[in-house]
Amino acid sequence: MVGDLMLDVYLQGGASRISPEAPVPVVHVRDEWHALGGAANVAANLAAVGADTRLIGVVGDDWAADVFRSAAERAGVDVGAVLPLESRPTTVKTRVLVGHQQVARYDREENGDLAAAGPSLAERVEAAAQDVDAIVLEDYDKGVLVPSVIDAALDVARRLGLPVVVDPKARHFFDFPGCTVFKPNQPELSAALRAETRPDDPEWLESTRRHLECENLLLTRGGQGMSLATADGGFLRIPAVARAVYDVSGAGDTVTAIMAATLAAAGSVAEGAVLATHAAGVEVGKAGVVTVSPEEILESVRHHEAASVQPQE
Repeated sequence: MVGDLMLDVYLQGGASRISPEAPVPVVHVRDEWHALGGAANVAANLAAVGADTRLIGVVGDDWAADVFRSAAERAGVDVGAVLPLESRPTTVKTRVLVGHQQVARYDREENGDLAAAGPSLAERVEAAAQDVDAIVLEDYDKGVLVPSVIDAALDVARRLGLPVVVDPKARHFFDFPGCTVFKPNQPELSAALRAETRPDDPEWLESTRRHLECENLLLTRGGQGMSLATADGGFLRIPAVARAVYDVSGAGDTVTAIMAATLAAAGSVAEGAVLATHAAGVEVGKAGVVTVSPEEILESVRHHEAASVQPQE
């Protein structure tokens, strides 16, 4: 698992008055908790479904790095290959909640490309790849996935025959040729191509897959589900299966994780897409960025299988 690491901080409380200093609510904080964000959330989702997960990225030399490592260890994620840097802070996203409603978010981060750290990160990728079953590249445009790191991951995966799942962002969107699964969301793909997407058009999706030079293109579409163009020219339209949508935060990370876990277990891309749809449907029914369990995914699959065979009136 290689990518941009973040610590999510949540401050939750009540608000019964407006500040005399500005037209904003005064939040009386009653609870505070921390969670893994960015690529680390994908790693937590992998660990939650039973995958041994090794994390590669950077943190700062600060309090947030200590909290991050503790959260990762509680989640069962190996952080031994995480690179500490004194030159920049750990990325921290702090959300202020009144009840369950987010009223503000403030970020601490530096997001320039970490070109100087690239060789060290590339060495860690090469070493970690020797005993894994899949590689995930999770980009949040915070600087970890520079060309040297991307190339190292793709090269070692090619040599060892490992599947590579990529969740891209704008800065290096076209830098993952040959990856196994390329998984943008619809707005990201539209922005990168500078054109409207046609996800229900198999020919358009196949042409886009070839243009991106990926083996399989999995386009996530929020409440519209997913569209998949496969290496053999196949097309699959996968509807969303959420029973209720409470919070869409983290759903994309869940999809990435379940696809990677499926491929690591020798499943097919189509199987991974279907399981990921069910996992995302469970995740959006919960508050905040959370993981899902194998039991929850299985229950969703069973529920929708049972619903599909109900007699029609």
